[in-house]
Amino acid sequence: MKFVAFERAKQGTGASRRLRNSGKTPGIVYGGEGQPQLVELDHNALWHALKKEAFHSSILEMDLGGNVTKVLLRDVQYHPYKQLVQHVDFQRVDARTRLTVKVPLHFKGEEESEAVKLHQNLVNHVMTEIEISVLPADLPEFIEVDLSGLSNAATVHLNDIKLPGRAKAITHGKPNPVIVSAVPPAPEEEEAPAAAAAPAAEPAKGKGKKK
Repeated sequence: MKFVAFERAKQGTGASRRLRNSGKTPGIVYGGEGQPQLVELDHNALWHALKKEAFHSSILEMDLGGNVTKVLLRDVQYHPYKQLVQHVDFQRVDARTRLTVKVPLHFKGEEESEAVKLHQNLVNHVMTEIEISVLPADLPEFIEVDLSGLSNAATVHLNDIKLPGRAKAITHGKPNPVIVSAVPPAPEEEEAPAAAAAPAAEPAKGKGKKK
């Protein structure tokens, strides 16, 4: 994806506020061999771009003054309650340097699986993204997980899915976390036996009339 940025000369709270009031969003580009650089972006164009999953997880082409640089979105600061992007951070991408990136998982095939079709399992997506270390050339927009072979009450672990290229998963101490679990439906409770009919009340004994 490609986007346009402009050089930003001034910094500080007041300058950033005036920039936002004019429909722009302040940002910064850092990393690589260059020095950190202040930039500004059109807010509306940025707002719509941020709604796209690929803008968050793929390498972007930033056009700055006619020069195109490959960058990665690193941070977005939103206003607490307004639909307003307050600041964005981008990192320059070096083809020889590995990146640490969170990549979304896309699931398919669960409706055709044995777990769902035959056993009515509830498929629980325990993780919806994974963090990987990867060279820029191997960075995927998403990782697809095929669940068509999911069996009754089964689980899918990180080691069960294929990572792109020479990517390595970062698990923060968890050796093989669960990605998906198939949960069988709870057994239906047996209906309680019908309560025994209450015995008929005896008729009240009336006083008989003497003949």
